[in-house]
Amino acid sequence: MIMADGESIQECFGAGRTTFSVEFFPPKDEAAADRMLRAAEDLRPYRPDFVSITYGAGGGTRETTMRYARALKEDLGFEVMPHLTCVGHTKEELLEILGEFREAGFRAVMALRGDPPKGEDSFSAVEGGFSHADELVSLARAHFPEFSIGVAGYPEKHPEASDFASDVTHLANKVSCGADFVTTQLFFDNASYFSFVGSCRAGGIEAPVLPGLLPVGSLSQIKRFCAMCGATLPDELTCRLEAAGDDSSAVRQVGADWAYGQLAELLDRGAPGFHIYCLNKSKVVIEALERLRADGRFRAE
Repeated sequence: MIMADGESIQECFGAGRTTFSVEFFPPKDEAAADRMLRAAEDLRPYRPDFVSITYGAGGGTRETTMRYARALKEDLGFEVMPHLTCVGHTKEELLEILGEFREAGFRAVMALRGDPPKGEDSFSAVEGGFSHADELVSLARAHFPEFSIGVAGYPEKHPEASDFASDVTHLANKVSCGADFVTTQLFFDNASYFSFVGSCRAGGIEAPVLPGLLPVGSLSQIKRFCAMCGATLPDELTCRLEAAGDDSSAVRQVGADWAYGQLAELLDRGAPGFHIYCLNKSKVVIEALERLRADGRFRAE
């Protein structure tokens, strides 16, 4: 599972490999930082091939992202892929940040357009900046050819896309500009993922498509996420969570069960691995991973 020394992230998608990655977000205070780092420490024995850390709108978490990306790399030994968005940045600023990533020893970037800043309904590029992620991909590929570059894909269509076909076309353009792999937005019905991969292949996208899963922690929280990213919450999962009520242990069990079921089918049907949106928590993730390990579908090696 773990990347070999000198191996790039795109090389970990080799034949017969199960690529495993985890996403963290920059903590807002020291207490949250302790929770994030404890979660990362808890997940370290499962040896993710790489971890990512998100980036705030308008560079709002630029320094925090870099601080904790360094901690994940230097203190815990992870291969780290920082996120970078176009929001609020000129081309020159984006080049500067990419240079900071390289100086810090990072060899990868998740290149994203980014969401509109809080309080704004639509995305607007700053003067001298970029309007689309493909421009950021092209910039990174031209100036940092050694980087592994990931981009985002939406199994159920980006909320702003006019239709599914045009969304796949936009994704194909990001890949043709130099992206090495695609990580999907969260989904709870595997049929959405497999249909999406089929559409990607039909659209000429040959890059690996890594499924992104979010183990459920609460019904209200997951409803918010689904509303934000256009994902569908299956009725069966909703019913299970409603039955669990306010019992946090029961809710966590529902989340682990659903995540395990998704992961088992994804791996059995040939997905290249999986990416976990852990929300800086580890318990539900570990329970699902342990079940995968017990039935031989996952090995931390």
